[in-house]
This record gives sequence, C-alpha cells and structure tokens, in this order.
Amino acid sequence: MGYITRNTYYFDTPGEANTEDAARFAVERAREAGIRTVVAASTSGRTALVILEAMKGTDLRLVAVTHAVGFSTPGIWEFDTAAAETLRAAGVTIVTGTHALSGLERAISRSPRLGGASRTEAIAEALRRTVAVGLKVAVECVLIAADQGAIRVDEEVVAVGGTASGADTVCVVRPAHTAAFFDLQVREIVAMPRNR
Repeated sequence: MGYITRNTYYFDTPGEANTEDAARFAVERAREAGIRTVVAASTSGRTALVILEAMKGTDLRLVAVTHAVGFSTPGIWEFDTAAAETLRAAGVTIVTGTHALSGLERAISRSPRLGGASRTEAIAEALRRTVAVGLKVAVECVLIAADQGAIRVDEEVVAVGGTASGADTVCVVRPAHTAAFFDLQVREIVAMPRNR
C-alpha cells in the first residue's frame, strides 16, 4: 500500500489572525500536490488579496467566492469594488452565487409559518460542528464555484475558508456540483483551528 506524508497545521484559535498563515499553507500544498487552483471564501476581498499576495511568483489560479448579493443587507454585495478591480486585473475569477448549503432552505427554516431545520442545513451544521466552520465554508465555496463553471469537477482544488472573517481552514477537495454533493470529497485537511 502506498501513502504520502504531508504537513498538517493546527491553529490555537479560529479567526482572521490566521489568514496569512492559511494563505501560505494553501499555496504550499497546491504546489507540492501539483494542484493548479485555489478556491477561497472572501466576503469583502481582503482574504482574496492576502492569498493573491501569497501566490506571487507561482502559476496558481485563484477563484474567490463571495457572499451572495443580499446576504447581510437586501440588494447589497459586500465585496469591496476596489478589491474586485485589483483582483480581476490580476486574473482572479470572482464568483458570487447562492449559498449551496443554505439558500432557499434558510427561507423555510426561518419562516414562522413553516420553521424547522432542513436537511441541507443539517449537513452544513454537521460540517461546522464536527470539523470546523471554515471546512463548511470551504466545501460550500467549492460547490458554488463548480456550479458557476469556475472550476472543473475532475481536478482537485485547494479550498480555503474561515470562521467569521479571514481564513483559518485549508483543505484539498475533489469538487462536485451541488446536485451531486455526495460525490465531493475532502481529501486532505491542510490547516484548521484546533479549538472552536
């Protein structure tokens, strides 16, 4: 039987303070594994800019996945327009799509008439609670990027997510479309917060 040996990093606590290290670990794993694409959650653009900086001098491709328009405020896209211009000028693909692990389901679970948790939200909560919030975010970003055609489903990607803001979780994922969710595989955990 064959095996590989690679570093795994654990942050003492979750959060934005880990972003630069998470970016470095994402680039490191992509390069050592021969992966060409990094998919990263970025609400405002700050995390994507940090990852872009870490990617300098490489031929890696960055796909930044943003919150859906209206996520926090109806009709508002939270991504900074100056950051979007900088990222696009550097060849970064910016994807904004409906959250794959909530979307319409959240409207039902929050409804006073319907209420109750959905199966989709149960999957999201299981990922958040049993591994890390950032893992749920990274997986969801891969689903969104695949559904938008920004990544292929037959090539592994390095996925980056975080807890609240910034990045603190890095993993290697074989993508899938949302409709084929159970074909998605988290193949490696590169970095994550140890305490949540």
